Amino acid sequence: MTDDDYEDIADLQAETVGLLTHHVYAPLQGDQYVRGVMPAPDQAPAVRVVLGAQNATAPGHLTVYEVPLHDGEDLRTPDDIVALLRGATTHTPLTRPAEAAPAVMGMHLVQLDPTQVNEAPFTTDDWTSTLLRTLTRPVAEGSPSRLRGFLFRDAGLLRLYLDSDDIPGVIGAEVKPGGALTALLAVLPPMLEEEWRALPDVDDPHCRYVIDLTDW
Repeated sequence: MTDDDYEDIADLQAETVGLLTHHVYAPLQGDQYVRGVMPAPDQAPAVRVVLGAQNATAPGHLTVYEVPLHDGEDLRTPDDIVALLRGATTHTPLTRPAEAAPAVMGMHLVQLDPTQVNEAPFTTDDWTSTLLRTLTRPVAEGSPSRLRGFLFRDAGLLRLYLDSDDIPGVIGAEVKPGGALTALLAVLPPMLEEEWRALPDVDDPHCRYVIDLTDW
């Protein structure tokens, strides 16, 4: 994979995060809400979407769907990814997995085969959401860091996955939503490179390390 190919993958992962954040509060399909979006490990051309009940954080109650981003020689769009996820969850019962089932970070892992999934149609609400998101949240030029993913954690924590032109790879940042958000956003980019802040013994294959910003 060339640097340009990887940057295209990274851009698509970031766009997918922007689309799926809406479904943290509105169900993606049935009673399933988005509980996380993560870049696949090892620069793989895929995105991992975590689904579960509203407000669920316990790994045993969450399912990770890994969706390949390539469609032949082309890349899927974020809307394609939503269509695949809806198709998969419509026809696949979401139950707690057996112990032998594939897992990541304690969550059941499903690697989607798009050829075996009937994509759900794009709805009027989807079009409306896309239009409003484009009008109200344009992509900022020259931003010092970029959100590549997120995951709801126990105890009210949120893990952010970010990258920056100044740091190789994806860095995790553990934060506690609320409080002085403006201050957190101001210090976040430079703190990403402060590896000495990394939490010890973190088992997360989706980033190089995780820094602790919960008390900031």
